[in-house]
Amino acid sequence: MFDLPAFLHTAVALSVSFVLGAVIGLERQYRQRTAGLRTNTLVAVGAAAFVDLGVRLSGPDGSVRVIAYVVSGIGFLGAGVIMKDGGQVRGLNTAATLWSTAAVGAFSGAGLPGEAILVALFVLAGNTLLRPLVEFVDRRPLNPDTTEALYRMHVICRPEHVSAARDLLADELEHHHYPIRDIETLSESDEHVELAALLVPTSADPQELDMISDHIARSPDVISATWSVSTTN
Repeated sequence: MFDLPAFLHTAVALSVSFVLGAVIGLERQYRQRTAGLRTNTLVAVGAAAFVDLGVRLSGPDGSVRVIAYVVSGIGFLGAGVIMKDGGQVRGLNTAATLWSTAAVGAFSGAGLPGEAILVALFVLAGNTLLRPLVEFVDRRPLNPDTTEALYRMHVICRPEHVSAARDLLADELEHHHYPIRDIETLSESDEHVELAALLVPTSADPQELDMISDHIARSPDVISATWSVSTTN
């Protein structure tokens, strides 16, 4: 039987989630992120629809169960936008935005449009107002004494010398008391292969690393050797 008040409640919930999801998605689309306008809008609308359906069918208890499933389901969706690019992990902020957009939809579907607007404002503030602060911190010179950092020793060699270069890399670092957490292949082609040894310590002596890389680079099995440091996120 058609229930006009319930139908209007659903229409309002979906409309609010649509508008707020689109506002969040518009900011993401402007910055050319993986999950943009349509994705964030659909996440908000979908979350609102499921929560509203839970309320309609089972009351508050049903909505609580649906919200739990929405939270876990969005987690799987967010995992799909997280990518590992060499030594960097990308997409964490996009995944977090999707998760927060689902919260906007859940509030809207539960009949709390004011709270949905508040969450949307905080999501937008996190993606916009905090950006200058993030850029300021990122531009500061890296201080290994106060910053937890990841040190990597990079080696470029020919494909037929990968095994010898890997052994040389491990032997040299362990000889200088730099235990290795892992040796990974960053890039590979028919002509060159780049290996990177991830060091266990979070601090190291730059001059000593320069000496180690220079020594490794003298090997006939190695084209070049260098090292890098990056902050952990």
